[in-house]
Amino acid sequence: MMSFGSEDLRRLASAAEIEIETQAPDGPVHRTTVWVVVDGADAFIRSYRGPDARWYREALANPGVAIDVDGRRLTATAIPATDPDSIERTSSGFRAKYPGDPSTTAMVEMHHDTTLRLEPT
Repeated sequence: MMSFGSEDLRRLASAAEIEIETQAPDGPVHRTTVWVVVDGADAFIRSYRGPDARWYREALANPGVAIDVDGRRLTATAIPATDPDSIERTSSGFRAKYPGDPSTTAMVEMHHDTTLRLEPT
């Protein structure tokens, strides 16, 4: 398992949101905004709209993604992280990073099965 470098992890941890680029195997590049949390050396994202979100479906079909954080483009592999430890680490990260956001409750109570870990490529 690879991890982003410390500077990129710092950027990810401090970014309110990141842009993710996904692509269906036979389709155009799609960009959307997602939340990201860092726990230790791991970066996690989750679909607010659940498993039907276009970016999430594309990331599962073609896990080679790119993220834009703080003006820096990073390539990554989106790996399903649906084990209880990863889910709890992600939910805890969202609660800590976005405590006053009305979307936080939905992000930590729903769609656990859409948690993805980003591994640099």
